[in-house]
Amino acid sequence: MGYIGSAVKRVEDKRFLTGKGQYTDDIVLPNMTHAVIVRSPHAHATIKSIDASAALAHPGVVAVFTGQDMVDDGIASLPNGWAIGEDQNEPPHYPLAPDRARHVGDGVAVVIAEDKATAMDAAEKVVVDYEVLPSVTSSEVAIAPGAPLVHDDAPNNTSFLWELGEKAATDEAFEKAHHVTTLEFVNQRLVANAIEPRSAIGDYNPYRDDLTLYTSSQNPHLIRLLMCAFVMGLPEHKVRVVSPDVGGGFGSKIFHYPEEVICAWTTRKLGRPVKWTAQRSESFLTDCHGRDHISKAEMAFDANGKMLGLRVKTLANLGAYLSTFSCAVPTYLYGTLLAGQYTTPNIYVHVTGVLTNTTPVDAYRGAGRPEATYLVERLVDLAAHEMDMDPAELRRKNFIPPDAFPYDTPVALQYDSGNYERALDKALEMIDYTKLREQQRKALLDGKLIGIGFSCFIEACGIAPSKVVGLLGARAGLYESASIRVHPTGKVQVFTGSHSHGQGHETTFAQIVATELGLDLGDVEVVHGDTGQIPFGMGTYGSRSLAVGGSAIVKALDKIKAKARKIAAHKLEAAEDDLEFTDGNFIVKGTDRSVAFGDIALTAYVPHDYPEGVEPGLEENGFYDPVNFTYPFGTHISVVEIDRETGKVDLLRYVCVDDVGNVINPMIVDGQMHGGIAQGIGQALYEGAHYDEDGQFITGSFMDYNFPKADALINFETDRTVTPCPHNPLGVKGAGEAGAIAATACVANAVMDALYHRGVKDLPMPLTPERVWKALNSNGHA
Repeated sequence: MGYIGSAVKRVEDKRFLTGKGQYTDDIVLPNMTHAVIVRSPHAHATIKSIDASAALAHPGVVAVFTGQDMVDDGIASLPNGWAIGEDQNEPPHYPLAPDRARHVGDGVAVVIAEDKATAMDAAEKVVVDYEVLPSVTSSEVAIAPGAPLVHDDAPNNTSFLWELGEKAATDEAFEKAHHVTTLEFVNQRLVANAIEPRSAIGDYNPYRDDLTLYTSSQNPHLIRLLMCAFVMGLPEHKVRVVSPDVGGGFGSKIFHYPEEVICAWTTRKLGRPVKWTAQRSESFLTDCHGRDHISKAEMAFDANGKMLGLRVKTLANLGAYLSTFSCAVPTYLYGTLLAGQYTTPNIYVHVTGVLTNTTPVDAYRGAGRPEATYLVERLVDLAAHEMDMDPAELRRKNFIPPDAFPYDTPVALQYDSGNYERALDKALEMIDYTKLREQQRKALLDGKLIGIGFSCFIEACGIAPSKVVGLLGARAGLYESASIRVHPTGKVQVFTGSHSHGQGHETTFAQIVATELGLDLGDVEVVHGDTGQIPFGMGTYGSRSLAVGGSAIVKALDKIKAKARKIAAHKLEAAEDDLEFTDGNFIVKGTDRSVAFGDIALTAYVPHDYPEGVEPGLEENGFYDPVNFTYPFGTHISVVEIDRETGKVDLLRYVCVDDVGNVINPMIVDGQMHGGIAQGIGQALYEGAHYDEDGQFITGSFMDYNFPKADALINFETDRTVTPCPHNPLGVKGAGEAGAIAATACVANAVMDALYHRGVKDLPMPLTPERVWKALNSNGHA
């Protein structure tokens, strides 16, 4: 099997660990200028006038531009990448607001100077005359009669109404129910906080009339397409987008941001490179936020604990503008996952997409799947308490059995494979569940509050196929591309449309190619992130890279091997069918006659002894458009202890058994799980973004926005089952988001398990010591 399945150390880590990575802000171009955005301090305000005279007179200032300048020059709105129905309200989102600021941090002007410090000083001299308007930040308040309108052409602040499932059948199931569990809750707003702030550099060459945009993006080709086709009207072949090393994204760097357009437009106006890099305070205000759902959910059961129906109503806060994929997250990435791992026969979900005077909301690690999992798994745990059933056995009773696949859910998906009970059993064994429950009972007698939480999750990765998602509103294809170039010496370059920003693609993709061609790992280089080098690809998000991008590489590899086989057959004077390819050599079956892959590569470029009708060279492209999502799943179990005196929640154990299909590099998969779990715990216990009644963002720094620190986490105990995906050539499913999807519900359930006997059925996240302490000291009425 070569390198596949081996815990190979990441080849890219040498440059990262030695400080030699090159991020966008590291790039210094000749004659480069620096941009600072003047941002609105108000949540909602009319821009009456902008006086830039003092800023322009400041020494070292090159130019000042406003939103109206950009509109007058033909710059259009940033596009919504996913339409939800023909009646959707899609208000414009200009790179700089020309008339009205609609959230704190909304850009209204840009100052460009010879250095960043000068630009920052000059930006403070730009005088903006605002007329402050009433604002609204809560989705509940925003849709209430008489609420201030974020956009005049979006009545009731509603962008869309969306539903999925059979309402009548679901209502009928509830009428027959023996027990109904109800939960009303907020899945709170989060800030991604990638370690590298966003950055962009526009570099226009007037002599060639071409533009290069360097940007910290997960998605360079999509940025080029949207910017050229929708916003700036530039010829695509004259624009190159480069995403070099990117310091984390978690979804927040998928989208087309205003600053990319600002840098691209201003460099064309000035004929000089323009760089913008966010301050951390800007990242809090302008990086797309995540989550922010208000939901009412009901789950119906029969007398034996079998699920009969699920009914959900959700308000999804979209922020002030529609970000690139914001409309897909609370609809097709959320509602379609509400079946979970269960045989619930009737499900109905209604979602209202709401516009508010807040930072736009879009995909954040998991993107809709964590929200769905939290809803379903909290309901199941609460139902188990209410019906006095063991939460593990209630889940087992309702699992989709392994012989039922492929399984059609009532919310539009067809699960391809799975064995949920096996993952549950393995997790129960790892944590020694029977003994653990006994320890919990004894601890309670000693006055200790121990809680055990479950999360049996499923996710849909590798959104596909393009034809189907196009019918559902996607305004882009969702395939992936790869090009493989074999050099005359047998060394290989892989050009992938996927983008790596921490996932380890340079290692994992090289493992696949080295294994398939019988090469040393060091003989394979993976190239990504540059539209001038790679074939048109769709970037990295939704745990798609290996399932979709890796499969595109396999498609290209198949063509490489097929051509190499023709050359080998000619050189060995044998039929192609008589050859086998092993350890980098073509061997005539039953003989010792062979030719090495390196010799084939040289022959392809020096075709003196060459088969008729075969083109010289050894380079092939591959595109892969999946026939279905992939469906990773697993069982996570956590154990917490609550300090009665302070309300502090301590994590004692965390066990997870995940099934991501076949595994290329187990060390990288474990690393992805660890990181995702930490982020999921962050939402459960620490993180939450908040606005005050005036629309001011009051958690806009690390002094106010908490997140998990190393000393708050423990060693996560990871294991796997393997149920290969049946419809992609690698049998892989995706691993990047699973931890974040499962962990939030898992830890919240553990906390509620510890408190349920005190009359506490639910608490809002994050489950801070203050909230937990108040619940403990108010007779369960938190």
